[in-house]
Amino acid sequence: MKSTASRLLLALVIIAVLVGAGAYIYIHRNEQSTDDAAIDGRTVTISPKIEGYVKNLGINDNQEVKAGDVLLEIDPADYITRRDAAAASLAAAQAALEAAQNSAATTDISAPSNLAGAQAQVDAAQANWQKAANDLQRMQSLSNEARSRQQLDEAVAAEKSAKSVLDDAQAKLRTAQTAPKTIAEAQANTDKLAAQVKQAQADLDQAELDLANTKIIAPMDGRITRRAVERGDYVKAAQSLGSLVGDDLWVIANFKETQLTHMRPGQKATITIDAYPGQKFTGKVDSVQSGTGAFFSAFPPENATGNFVKIVQRVPVKITFDKLPDPALALGPGMSVEPIVDTGSDGNNNNAAADQPDDNKE
Repeated sequence: MKSTASRLLLALVIIAVLVGAGAYIYIHRNEQSTDDAAIDGRTVTISPKIEGYVKNLGINDNQEVKAGDVLLEIDPADYITRRDAAAASLAAAQAALEAAQNSAATTDISAPSNLAGAQAQVDAAQANWQKAANDLQRMQSLSNEARSRQQLDEAVAAEKSAKSVLDDAQAKLRTAQTAPKTIAEAQANTDKLAAQVKQAQADLDQAELDLANTKIIAPMDGRITRRAVERGDYVKAAQSLGSLVGDDLWVIANFKETQLTHMRPGQKATITIDAYPGQKFTGKVDSVQSGTGAFFSAFPPENATGNFVKIVQRVPVKITFDKLPDPALALGPGMSVEPIVDTGSDGNNNNAAADQPDDNKE
């Protein structure tokens, strides 16, 4: 009797264990997890666009900053001088351009008028010379008894004087005929000075930009990490002075490719952070990388050479928090986590599966 009761109890225990195991498997049948996962986030390298001595330093290691805060300031004295010099050069270039424009406008009016006046003077001188030449010819055709020597000399002198006036008028006409060229040269000089004004304006803009860049501004909320600068240091453009880790964090989980069969964006996830094992955070699948981690590594495998051994690849999956963890928690990129994705929950494409692979945990 006692033996029968023992066997019955053993059978009940076995049945209970089997039922419990079955229930556990059924409840967790859609879960996929991995411990190859870590927190990731936006990280900005703090570096100047210009060079100079650090005048003011307003950051310390692990200090929290807000977007728009001044992290540090490079001594602006040299850049103020350059800005003022560029402003003076621009003013001088603008004055020269204005004078050239006025001169060109005057030339546009005066040059054609000078040409018309010179042509009129040539016509008048031509007529005077022609009259003097005719008078001389008539004097020369008269006998010595009909005209005096003085009259002949006066006619010769009048003809020479008229010819000289005509030559001078023709020379002035040739000069006036260069009016189109003069106008073109004036316009070219104006265009040259206008280009110099643009260059001076660009120099001033650059000088003002360099002056503004003496202050390094935080581009986002976050925490200063690995500060590598002190007040008085001479820094160069693009030199790394530290990092700014943003407050926006997410998880990058490297799932086996065999675990992605039913994984879709939007599916629910539970996240456990190794540093805080007593707390669980909720999130959802944001996206799955188009390619394995090995493919985008510095030295991707080349399977076409040597002996090929098939290895299950891992694919990075981005998981976002439903609510960011408490800022008081010391969290940052690289910290280990363990996410569990419920592939049976609704995603953007609801293709939940009833059956999952046996190796649900890495």
